Amino acid sequence: MPDSLPSSSVVALRGGPLAHPVRNPGMPFDAAWLDGSRVNQSAVERRSATLATRRPVKKDAQAAWLLKAVTCIDLTTLSGDDTEGRVRRLCAKARQPVRADILDALGMGSQRIATGAVCVYHRFVAAAVDALAGSGIPVAAVSTGFPAGLIPHPLKLKEIEASVADGAAEIDIVVTREHVLTGNWRALYDEVREFRAACGPAHLKAILATGDIRTLSNVARASMVCMMAGADFIKTSTGKEGVNATLDVSLVMVRMIREYQERTGVAIGFKPAGGVSSAKSVLAYQILMKEELGRAWLEPALLRIGASSLLADIERQLEHHVSGRYSAFNRHPVA
Repeated sequence: MPDSLPSSSVVALRGGPLAHPVRNPGMPFDAAWLDGSRVNQSAVERRSATLATRRPVKKDAQAAWLLKAVTCIDLTTLSGDDTEGRVRRLCAKARQPVRADILDALGMGSQRIATGAVCVYHRFVAAAVDALAGSGIPVAAVSTGFPAGLIPHPLKLKEIEASVADGAAEIDIVVTREHVLTGNWRALYDEVREFRAACGPAHLKAILATGDIRTLSNVARASMVCMMAGADFIKTSTGKEGVNATLDVSLVMVRMIREYQERTGVAIGFKPAGGVSSAKSVLAYQILMKEELGRAWLEPALLRIGASSLLADIERQLEHHVSGRYSAFNRHPVA
């Protein structure tokens, strides 16, 4: 694994415009693809336990990797007390996620660095689109009765369509967990296929809610079914489950992405969400992507990180890198 990432070109580090690769057209449902999906949990645990320890990233290389991580963040606010003012402040932070003085000290002041997207409820899509106008940063809307996904199916489709009409370029849907827990893979496929159609030009990110679907074998099969149905990204969690993103479930999901690409030639994106709140933790996910899928999956086109507090910790670590001192979190506000 290389010790650093390219930093000589704007394209290497910016978010926004890189966010939309070729769409996943999906494929007809094929239950035979699921027959061999068995997961050796102990082997997964051994592999994920070594990811962040075998090849640590330090000093200048770590700063470069953390800047890259910033461009892959879906900067998120999904609270019951969200307001339009909070969303607009979040969008301002997405436009300039790292303080200008820190970027200057890193020799990156001339680079355009922005987050990969801003993620909000449907209620705030129009405000976010307005606040981000001209930036190239897409707005992602959580949809389909997020986070539980238990509203009537026709309402799920209407919610997707409404968010796309308001300007959302990405839709984060939640799957019906019951389909996974009962092994009704055709129902899961049909559901996601209809979500994909309702998205129109917007990219579809399928949230598996891995903390709710219980087994790694379920995670593997659900990942494959969602990709068959046309998901452009598969995502671990809503951030609202008791257990959210972990390296174990992420390893299973990225290996399904690798298998799908080997079979179809289509590259699918990955989004860990929930619990990725520190610079140290995000480096482990970046190493996972690099080692399992390759360099292309370090770009916002194929990697997103659902987070809010993560950005403050990254900015804090970057300030420590250039000054030698740790500052308080309140010096790095997000929204």
